Amino acid sequence: MVQAYILIQTEVGKARDVATAIQQLAGVVRVDAVTGPYDVVVLTEARSVDELGKLIVSNVQLVPGITRTLTCSVVHL
Repeated sequence: MVQAYILIQTEVGKARDVATAIQQLAGVVRVDAVTGPYDVVVLTEARSVDELGKLIVSNVQLVPGITRTLTCSVVHL
């Protein structure tokens, strides 16, 4: 199983809408609204890196109100 955190910047006033929409997507484990340079942080899971990429590009980045994403893969040290 591959996991990644997606850090999301949204349009002003859209963090709640974005978080609500993303919670409905398959592969999403947790969604939190946060303060700081990002507005929403999402923990995702997929069976492979390719599947994770498809989740991000085909689903998450198409949610209205998102202006930028940064994906951070989880590593087990």
